[in-house]
Amino acid sequence: MSKSCSRRGFLKGSATAVGGVLAGISSGPFVLAERSSGDKLRVAVIGAAGMGAYAMGCALSEKLVALADVDEKNIAKVMKESVKDAARPKIFYDYRKLLDECHDDIDVVLISTPDHHHAPAAMRAINYGKHVFCQKPLAQNIAECYALAKAAREKKVLTQMGNRGYCGEPIRRVAEYVAAGAIGQVTETHTILDRNFGGTGGRPPSKPVPAGLHWDEWIGPAPYRDYHDGLHPFSWRDWKAFGTGTIGDMACHRVAFPFMALRLWEVKKFTVECLHTKNGSDEKYPQDNVVCYHIPARGDFPACKCYVYDHQELRPQVMKELEKKYSVKWSEATLFVGTEGYLDNNARIIPEAEHQKFPVPPKTLVRPKANGPVEDLYACIRTGGTPVSNFSDAGGPLTAIALTGHLAQYAGPGGKIEWDVEKMECVNRPELNKFARREYRSGWEV
Repeated sequence: MSKSCSRRGFLKGSATAVGGVLAGISSGPFVLAERSSGDKLRVAVIGAAGMGAYAMGCALSEKLVALADVDEKNIAKVMKESVKDAARPKIFYDYRKLLDECHDDIDVVLISTPDHHHAPAAMRAINYGKHVFCQKPLAQNIAECYALAKAAREKKVLTQMGNRGYCGEPIRRVAEYVAAGAIGQVTETHTILDRNFGGTGGRPPSKPVPAGLHWDEWIGPAPYRDYHDGLHPFSWRDWKAFGTGTIGDMACHRVAFPFMALRLWEVKKFTVECLHTKNGSDEKYPQDNVVCYHIPARGDFPACKCYVYDHQELRPQVMKELEKKYSVKWSEATLFVGTEGYLDNNARIIPEAEHQKFPVPPKTLVRPKANGPVEDLYACIRTGGTPVSNFSDAGGPLTAIALTGHLAQYAGPGGKIEWDVEKMECVNRPELNKFARREYRSGWEV
């Protein structure tokens, strides 16, 4: 691996590979050696529907070797609408069997399953030495983030999490404006996720499994339960056993902005405070959450408070005042508050008149090799380099930070958790550490 990917510890070392945050990124940990650069990559897709449509398109631009999905209807649909005249892939309902049987014929694995399958599928692919793309969030719990980051380093494979904005230009321009002192020193950030997953109560009544749905494989690593409403194909995000709630699902997109601009991968200890929450149950995530990450001072960075709101109705007064005064609109958004002004996630200083006065900073950060997370992964496989949201330097640390928000939510309003990154534990509320990992059904372990 490149120097940036061989550093010890989850968040240690220089962050030269973190989303191309610093200029001078290493030229590459891996180049496709046994096959010419003109050859097609051999791709396996795990999860064909929903977000899997993107993976399918990317796989068909290369050579789709194998496809796994638990729903026969999804497979029939993509075979009819997408594969068409392309070489027909081998079909599986269990990705473990796909990887066991086809690993010699695969270069890259693209994963777009519900969250609880992300780490089990990705870990198996990594252990077979395959390059891996996995949709966000990287994992269903914090321990899985650490495990995947470690495995990717040790197996020397290229990896990429599917938070598309991390491949984009706005996130880098925001970081470059912050580094250039456009708003002085950043003391607060306010991030709106604009979702509200979760709810109250337990499980609905059991129902027969729909025809063509391989239910045992859908449950996978989670504790077994009968099929019921509110799970397949989408609402599993509400449930603790399968999804990651609002902050898990959306922070990988929106908290990514302060993560990059403030170099949050460098932080070894931080506190997360719950300011507001409601609902929730043993089965479902709480809703209407507001949490605040208290980030200590580091080097040139002062102490900072990073606020995260489930949706825009919870937005703070500072955002409301800027809306009223400057007609700013907030939806999925991050506002940076500095000692000398405000910056939005489009890299615009507020108000626009101040933006026009500030000299445009140079583009100092390394850009991805292609427009899109899978495309960037493909390019790095072929020509060398480090994917911008790789598991070890970006995807893992970012997802882990997001998921510590759950611990604060479980602590309740006014509750604070003190997180030690290197120990991977909540040091002041040890009873909450059980939520940082999970038990696996036999045969599905990470």
